Amino acid sequence: MRFARIRTASSSERRRKDRPLAPKRDRVREPVIRLRKQNLSIYDISRALEESGQRLSPAAVSLILKQKGFARLPRRRDEECPQAARPEIAAAADVRQLALAPRRFRTRFGGLFLFLPTLAAIPFDQLLEEIGFPGSQRVPPGQAMRALLALKLFGNARHSHVMSHVFDAGLVLFAGLNVTPKRAFLTEYSTRIDPRCHPRLMQRWFDAVGTLGLERGVSFDLDFHTIPYHGDDALVEKHYVSKRSRRQKGMLAFLAQDADTRVFCYANGQLRKSAQNDEILRFVQFWQAPTGHLPEELVFDSKLTTYANLNRLNALGVAFITLRRAPRRCSRRSPRCHSRLGGGSS
Repeated sequence: MRFARIRTASSSERRRKDRPLAPKRDRVREPVIRLRKQNLSIYDISRALEESGQRLSPAAVSLILKQKGFARLPRRRDEECPQAARPEIAAAADVRQLALAPRRFRTRFGGLFLFLPTLAAIPFDQLLEEIGFPGSQRVPPGQAMRALLALKLFGNARHSHVMSHVFDAGLVLFAGLNVTPKRAFLTEYSTRIDPRCHPRLMQRWFDAVGTLGLERGVSFDLDFHTIPYHGDDALVEKHYVSKRSRRQKGMLAFLAQDADTRVFCYANGQLRKSAQNDEILRFVQFWQAPTGHLPEELVFDSKLTTYANLNRLNALGVAFITLRRAPRRCSRRSPRCHSRLGGGSS
């Protein structure tokens, strides 16, 4: 005995069959087909319908044309497309087009011009050219670096946020260009800088700032900072990220900050795990070279270096204070725990 299987329509299929057609789309079906025969794209058709009082999205226009068997239009050049409002081509950054005629304008970046006398006294542009920073006739290295520096001096914005301020005349004038370089240029420029230029710039900058009479402190805060890396490069090492309390791929940077003036006086962003313990000794050598004396006091985390390097600092006569977190069972009022919190040696 054979049994025949009878398939009944599901409730969803019955609802789909009883669903009425879209009346809005049906009313404009014929105008859409007529406009497509005039070789108009779905965006041109949507714009033409809106001008006639019938609004229909480009996606809905594409669906109607697909149902009628129309193929997609090939990519066309601008002169082949219908005349319509198009975005204007922005001017390219070019220092030769900079206009210095007297004028008035409103800007959010007025405070940046307080740094210009210091940059001119260094001199900043000549320093970058002598070190070998990349540049061109249109955008010399001084102008490119000032465009990057302006965002950091104004706040903590990254160069990817420059698109919000490209029309600010004050930012343009501070960079010394006719227009502000766009995000693509700033991103590319930061990758074009030879890593060997960074230590030379740091040394030359240190010497130049010293001639301006700026005071230098005697105590320095040292620490590592991990810059997270979200790519797929297998050669990038994992380092501890304190904000996330975990280890992840990133670039390890060593920073030295003057505790009195709050100025960063040393940095190295090319560290590997095998060399991170000795970076504190390299900072001591860096400070001794231009000043002629060793740093008087160093403050850093207890895990920043090894006991062998602490012994070397002690032999050199460099005072240091190591910091570490006290255990929960330890009372902060206890003298024994107080020595643990500030386990200093000199």
